[in-house]
Formats: sequence, structure tokens, C-alpha cells
Amino acid sequence: MARNFTDKHVAALKPRDKQYAQPDPQLPGHYVRVNPTGSRTYVAVARDPRGKQVWTTIGNAAFMEIEEAREAARSVIKRVKDGQDRHGPKSLESVATEWLHRHVDANGLRDEKEIRRVLHKHILPEWGGREFEGVRRGDVAALMDKVEDGSGARTADKVLEIMSGLCHWYEKRHDNYTSPIIRGMRRYKTADHARDRILSDDEIRKLWKASETANGYGALVRLLLLTGQRLSKVVAMRWDEIDPDGVWHIPAEKREKGNARELVLPQLALDIINAQPRFASNPYVLASRVNGGHIAKVKTKLKAFRHATCFENFRLHDLRRTARSLMSRAGVSPHVAERVLGHAIKGVEGTYDRHRYQEEKGHALKALAGLIESIINPADNVVRIARK
Repeated sequence: MARNFTDKHVAALKPRDKQYAQPDPQLPGHYVRVNPTGSRTYVAVARDPRGKQVWTTIGNAAFMEIEEAREAARSVIKRVKDGQDRHGPKSLESVATEWLHRHVDANGLRDEKEIRRVLHKHILPEWGGREFEGVRRGDVAALMDKVEDGSGARTADKVLEIMSGLCHWYEKRHDNYTSPIIRGMRRYKTADHARDRILSDDEIRKLWKASETANGYGALVRLLLLTGQRLSKVVAMRWDEIDPDGVWHIPAEKREKGNARELVLPQLALDIINAQPRFASNPYVLASRVNGGHIAKVKTKLKAFRHATCFENFRLHDLRRTARSLMSRAGVSPHVAERVLGHAIKGVEGTYDRHRYQEEKGHALKALAGLIESIINPADNVVRIARK
């Protein structure tokens, strides 16, 4: 074979009964693989640091000139001999795609939709085609600055959370990679923004009065106060989750850390639930009349509700905090009240105490409802003494 191995020489190679590899005399480790069908493919072969022979396909000779194939083969051979990935550096987008498949989807992460949204809105537009291992700590900080300026500190922290998960997942799979994410990079400090807002007795009476004419939204507000449950749980309450005995079986999402599970609802809550219209085609207690789902546009209705009650700085989550505080006021034990709210119990107690506390939680909600009733319908013979 001529030392000056050209594209013409490659095209002239004749097929045989079996596949064979024709060495390139101008580059050791580079071959033209000829198939019995006549197709020709460039391949490279080298031994990694452990002595294992690694074959890598470079490309089809019908679409690639030999000089281009040699250049690619040189890079592959060098990477294999150095113990690196033979396919070269991976882009951030390719790593993110594999992470979504093998980690996010495989583990059924609860915030999968939010992860994809932030990834495609803030991260991939900036770094999608960039070499993954080339993204350093300063790059992450600069991107967080940009996101914080445009979308706020919480979104910037979500970007950090996703990059942290992605980098640590990649770190577990590659010996020579270290994640650039370290502690202390978060921008939003929960302690600085923690709310302590609970409704006063006068506000509870106003809320109860205003919720009389708020249709399904009014029922939502009352049930949030009577059960202490998260907005997402009450909004998604279904008729088939409530037993004839008044036990609400709250479904748990995959990987959900805390859940109240079964709650024996007080009569006041059951009266509100049973007063809701039932539709044969809609399984939700707080049903939408439009799309067969549950009530929507909660934020829009909250604005109108604030106007009707004249409440200042009011959020629906304040009702959960108020319910917890009222339970303490009604004499409910803290460990029972926490289980009513569905908080994950930490430490030894959370590990070893497997009692379901259904009866105790039922008594707690009954005590909560009794206190709320005494607030909204105060006895006429009770004289209030002003505190000095």
C-alpha cells in the first residue's frame, strides 16, 4: 500500500467475504474498516492506562475525508491513552439530559417540572453547549447574579440547587471531577424572611364572615383553617378520599417527607364539605365548573378576598400557622399538633415511633374546631377584660 494514503485509496479498497481493517500507513492506530457490503468506516484503536484495547468509530468514509478522520483519530487515541473519555468533553446539555433521565425521572422527584423549567429557562440558554467540566464556581456565581437581578434571590437559589444536584451526581460517576459548588453560595436566607403572621380573633371572625359569600373559595379558606393542611392538599381533596365515618385519607406524593395521612375531620369541616355541589364528571370536593378539575386562579381570588376582609399582609399559608397556634391554645400536645400538620418528625422519635396517631389527631382537630366556633360565636355572657 502506498505511503501517501489518500481518499482515492480508501475508495479503491475491495470488500471481502468477511469484514477487515486496513491500517492507515500515515497514522498508527487509525484504520479503514471495510464491510462485505462495501461500506467503509474510519476507526481508531488504542490501549488505555490499564492495557485494555479500545476501538472507537470515527465516521463513515462516504461522508468524511481521510484528513478529517485522521485529526479526529489523533484526539481519540490521545484521550484513550490518557485515561479520559474517548468521546471527548461532554457538554452541559448532554450531562443535564442524562441526569434528568437517570436521576430526576428515575427517582420521581416531586419538583421535576420546576427543575425542567428553571433548567431550560436560565441554565441551558447560558451554558447548553459549553463543556460541562469547564463550568467553574465563578461562572455559577455570575449566573446567579444575573438571575437574582432579573427573577429574584429565590430563583437564583433554585439555579444553584439544580447545578449542585447535577454537579454532585456527575462527581459520583467521574474520578477526576470535583463539584464547584460549596456551602454559603445561597442568596435567599429563610430566617431573614420568616413570617410569624397569625390571625387575631377579630380577624378570624372577619374571615369567617367574608367566606360566607365566597363560594368554593370561601369553603377553601375555612377548610384551611379547620384542618391546618397545605393548600395543595385541600385544593386537591377528592370525594373518594373521605370515608363515610369522616376520615380523610390524604394521598402522599412520591418521596414526600411529611404527610398527615389519615385525619378524622370535625363535624364543622364535614358540614362545609357536604355543602359543596357534586358533579358526576368531577371527583374534586372544591370542583371547577369549567375543566373538570379543582378550583383554579387561587391567587386572583385571594386578592379579592383581601379587599373584602381589609386584611393587611395576608397569605393563605398564614391560616396553617394560625391553626397550629390555635391547637396549642386549645391544649393540644405539640407532638400531636405537628403530626396533624403533616410535618416530618425528626430524630429518634421520627425513626422509632411508628404509631399513626389517628385518634389523637382527630381529638386535636375537634379541639381546634371547638375553639374556632367559640371565637366566631362568642357567648353573650362572657365579659372581655381589657389587658393593661
